[in-house]
Parts: sequence; structure tokens; C-alpha cells
Amino acid sequence: MKLNKMQDLNNLSKKSCKKREKMLGKLPDKNQAEFFRPMIIDFIDKQHELVLLAQKIDWAHIEKELSVKYSDRGQPAIAIRFMVGSLLLKHYYNLGDETLAKQWVMNPYMQYFCGYGQFQHKFPCDPSDFVHFRKRIGKEGIEKIFTHTIELHGKKVKNKQLMSDTTVQENNITYPTDSKLAKKIIDRCKTTPELQASKQAIIKR
Repeated sequence: MKLNKMQDLNNLSKKSCKKREKMLGKLPDKNQAEFFRPMIIDFIDKQHELVLLAQKIDWAHIEKELSVKYSDRGQPAIAIRFMVGSLLLKHYYNLGDETLAKQWVMNPYMQYFCGYGQFQHKFPCDPSDFVHFRKRIGKEGIEKIFTHTIELHGKKVKNKQLMSDTTVQENNITYPTDSKLAKKIIDRCKTTPELQASKQAIIKR
């Protein structure tokens, strides 16, 4: 009897996971080329700060961490990769929800960073959806995102001040991470190729 109950629980758990996967939004295949639409990666600078950072972040890990915040019922949500990428862009460049939407449709680097393989002429969601996303993942989810990006830089920072994710104000709220350090990741990604190029030039001389 106990064995049958264990098997039933495992089956229910697997079904719940499959349902949750259906409710999680998915981005178009980043590597799927179309005849009249070139891939973003084919016409952007591969050494750009956002391209380098996008390749370093473990997006699958972040999606797995945040997927537990989603229900297994209702309509499919907006892709976590897009929402997290947008959240990071807002902090890196100090943008509001609506300001990000306007810049995103003009910036292929932002689109690539958010997981899109082809240029989009419309913003994928309403800016108000960011409010729902922040409420969904809560303070804990935001901390996980920024902790992961800061650890890419090889530093674990505690008891620092983080700019809260609002559209117009900076609040003095204490979090175990600092968004300014997250911005340094981009700067480091940008300067590393330049340093390598200068070293090679010196060697050739």
C-alpha cells in the first residue's frame, strides 16, 4: 500500500511539473532562421557588453529558480528569460518600465540580451506586466537574480544597498546585493576584449 501511494505521489508530481511547463511562456527558437529576417547575431557587434553578458548568464538556472512562482493553471505567462532580461536592463541603464519599452524596440542588443534571435518591431508585452512580474517573484526572486549576476564577477556581497525596482524612485531598502555591482559586470565584459587586443598589439611590436 505504501509503495502504491509513493508511486501515486510521484505521478502527481510529474503531472504538476508538466502542467507548469505549459504555463511558462517560451521565446521563439533563437537559432531558427527565416528567409526574409536576418538573425540579430549576424549584424551586431559580438563584443558588445550586452552580448558578452548574455552569454555568461545561466538563464536556464534562473528560469528553474523562478518557475516555482508560476501556477500550473491559466494562460501561458510571458517568458521568464524576457522578463528577467528586461528587469536587468532597467537596473543597468536606470530605465522605467515604459522607457525601456521604447528603447527596446530600437535596440537589437537589448533584444538579443532578452533572448530574441530576430529583430522585433513591437514590444512583447504591456509595460504594466512588469508590475505583475515583480509581485509574482517577490523580493526573494529579485535577490536571486542579482545575486547570480554579481557572482559572475566572482564576488559575493552581503548587507549592501540595492535600488528597489520601481519606475521613478530609489528607495533605501537593504538587500544582500548591490545593483551598482551588477552594472560593473557589463563594464568588465566591455573592457576585457579591449585589454586583450592591446596586449596582442604590444606583443607584435
